[in-house]
Amino acid sequence: MLVNQFFPKDLYAGKTVFVTGGGSGINLGVARNFAALGANIGICGRTQEKLDKARAELEQEFGIKVFAQVADVRDYAALEAAFAGCEAALGAIHVLVAGAAGNFPAPAENISANGFKTVVDIDLLGAFNATRAAFSQLQKTQGNVIFISAGQAYMPYPYQAHVGAAKAAIDMMMKNIAMEWGRFGIRLNSIVPGPIAGTEGMKRLGGESMNSELARVVPLQRFGTVDDIGQAAVFLCSPLASYVTGTVMVVDGGMNLPGSGMWAALVAKDVMKAQAERSKS
Repeated sequence: MLVNQFFPKDLYAGKTVFVTGGGSGINLGVARNFAALGANIGICGRTQEKLDKARAELEQEFGIKVFAQVADVRDYAALEAAFAGCEAALGAIHVLVAGAAGNFPAPAENISANGFKTVVDIDLLGAFNATRAAFSQLQKTQGNVIFISAGQAYMPYPYQAHVGAAKAAIDMMMKNIAMEWGRFGIRLNSIVPGPIAGTEGMKRLGGESMNSELARVVPLQRFGTVDDIGQAAVFLCSPLASYVTGTVMVVDGGMNLPGSGMWAALVAKDVMKAQAERSKS
């Protein structure tokens, strides 16, 4: 459900929203929610084909201007070039969504030094690179930065030591920069998505039937949607949140609540039983 049903349809008209990793998944969903409210969109990523497809979809659905350029967030110069191109095409950036990320599940004893570094470089260094490279434009617009964080930032997850370290660092970096850049009128906040339906991560868990069972672990009894995250981003960057900066907004259906861990342990037995029964059939 796009947010244009709840906000004025021209809330972001004439403004530029740039989303790193915006060619697919949650990040494209966030871009769609801003586009639905009139924003022109800039996106970058590592695959031209994904970017071209996303650009065509956004332009056709919302009738907006979209700038798309290949840029790896680990490459500061590439980001500078992408942001400069976006400003020339659409005007200075009002909202930066730092969403590009990398992940792979692995026990700590099996993560290579290079594998750990790769995730930290994409997630943490990439988030800093984007924020720093966009600073001059954000200063002009007194803009906003949204970091797409993760529950691994504050809750330990099996096989996620690398991601937990990177995301926790992102949230602390966000708080530090929010404290420093408040004097420029720039606000920075993080969003922590819970399990989001239709994303690559959920697909890897075992398909639709398995996800239906896993959804029972969520207190709200459902997975989130990309629009749930997009709505949170639109709110945080809107005048309704003009005094909100340096915060971590958790959008996870209650997965972070302490009691959810015990509930998950109980449900896990049923999930494992269902898996075993399916494997026999």
